Amino acid sequence: MALYEHVVITRQDISPQQAEALNDTLKSLIEENGGAVAKIEYWGLRNLTYRIKKNRKGHYSLLAIDAPPAAVKEMERQLSINEDVLRFMTVRVDELDLELSPILARRDRERERPREDFGDRAERQQQASA
Repeated sequence: MALYEHVVITRQDISPQQAEALNDTLKSLIEENGGAVAKIEYWGLRNLTYRIKKNRKGHYSLLAIDAPPAAVKEMERQLSINEDVLRFMTVRVDELDLELSPILARRDRERERPREDFGDRAERQQQASA
């Protein structure tokens, strides 16, 4: 079987639960056709670089797939007739990267970083001016 990375962008009008339900549908479709989904990442609602079908934002999802080419072809056919899907792209890769993607890793790092309060900042400014 071949290894693929697949990115889907869905309309901004749908809820995050609907976007994740689409991911589950894609996973079951791949598994029915003899493949496996190693990883699903929902990246959330993100800004688009340019408008696509009058949408400025889209729900992004990444799937790491190990499946035969026929299963991927059927998945792409299903996505092409789904009105909620703005764009999708499938890329064949040599090996699957099962680590956290850079987008989610950056989001986690931002959450872990402690916030500065205003009192601490004022003290540092006084020390710098002295």
